[in-house]
Amino acid sequence: MSRVRALLRSEDWMSVCVGLLVFLLAMGLPFGVDLLGWAAKPAVWVDAGKAVGPMSKAYAALGPAGSLGATFLFLLALMTLAAKGLGLDVRRFATGFSLLFAASFLCLLAGHFAYVAATPDQIAGLGIRWSLKLTGEAGFILALLAGLAVGNFSPATARRLETATRPELFIKSAIVIMGASLGTKAVEALGLASAVMFRGLAAIVEAYLIYWAVVYFVARRFFGFSREWAAPLASGISICGVSAAIATGGAIRARPVVPIMVSSLVVIFAVVELVLLPFAANAFLYREPMVAGAWMGLAVKTDGGAMASGAITESLIRARALAELGIQWKEGWILMTTTTVKVFIDVFIGVWAFILAVIWCTAIERRPGERVSPVEIWQRFPKFVLGYAATFLLMLGLSLALPGLQRELAAAAGEANVFRQLFFALTFFAIGVVTNFRKLREEGIGKLAAVYVLCLFGFIIWVGLFISWIFFHGVHPPVV
Repeated sequence: MSRVRALLRSEDWMSVCVGLLVFLLAMGLPFGVDLLGWAAKPAVWVDAGKAVGPMSKAYAALGPAGSLGATFLFLLALMTLAAKGLGLDVRRFATGFSLLFAASFLCLLAGHFAYVAATPDQIAGLGIRWSLKLTGEAGFILALLAGLAVGNFSPATARRLETATRPELFIKSAIVIMGASLGTKAVEALGLASAVMFRGLAAIVEAYLIYWAVVYFVARRFFGFSREWAAPLASGISICGVSAAIATGGAIRARPVVPIMVSSLVVIFAVVELVLLPFAANAFLYREPMVAGAWMGLAVKTDGGAMASGAITESLIRARALAELGIQWKEGWILMTTTTVKVFIDVFIGVWAFILAVIWCTAIERRPGERVSPVEIWQRFPKFVLGYAATFLLMLGLSLALPGLQRELAAAAGEANVFRQLFFALTFFAIGVVTNFRKLREEGIGKLAAVYVLCLFGFIIWVGLFISWIFFHGVHPPVV
């Protein structure tokens, strides 16, 4: 029992538990028990009274207020239990999470305002004459901006929210849940799903071989950083941000301050990329949506930032393709490409940490008698990937084995996806809250930032775009 408690102290494992619980509750629907139909789903709205309602018509009697209240109480109970498992102050977490939920959901609703979110096929039905056509994903941008305002202009509020501000827990839980909806979508186009996974694997292997070595060389040769700084910096910039920097720091036994400072930079620049790259992709890659999705996965260096970028890119490109090309691509495929590329990158974090540990022990530090255990790989492996794979494969397998229930399985994935959307909104707001530009400037990370800017905008973004183009050019999502 104590071993289980120790495992659950990890946000990685806790996110698997949270995501799988939501998935399992949703799976009651195909077998006649609707356990999540009360979940509050935002809708594109002009009349605020119709902005939100229960996911299932079976719970229509709850109305907007009842549905929203039930959703809040469920998530509050679920995440407070998670906080207890993580050893956090439960009361402070519950208070902070309540505020996070309120702010995030308000941003999500604002993002669904018709003049912001309505796509061309919805405009006439809503009785409006124009819209920004950003879809409801605009709520994620608003959540990010609101979080940045709190983190940088109200530090006292940010400190009060600190216990509940868990962007990695939120995004990893969301990804575990997202595997289910992607599993049902994969059934509709198995050939394309296989191509995405193969191409994603090939793309990130090539990116790894280029990114890490160049960043490490630049940091050492032109900025004079020691190996202790250069290795986590190279991993943070080139691979997978916070997780990679922390894993690398542990593998080479760097001082704790090193990966922490690198991680701070990762969060800042992920926000910058999140604001810029989806709109660049929409401007130049709307005819190549899968290239755009892969680019987000290769270029944006945090799980939350990459998934957020993929979601926003998908919403922008699908809306523009429908408006200008008359093509309505199915939802989820661009984001699936981002997720697939990012997940493969996450999978390799453990392998890369193990390789670096071996190199540091056997070639650089050369401490006699030390051996690197294979357990190091497992310790560095991102466990939430297992949850993502489980929900994806279970839903895919059930859809193939029980074709008569495919419609009900898709509906179950849709109910679970409501919580995926909420976790995304919480992630964006939390990322903003933890991004305090003034504090990081006071810590003296200007030189590190210079390396980051040079490498990220000098070649990583463009190499990522080139590799994405090579592997995904000409691949398109299914058409509705």
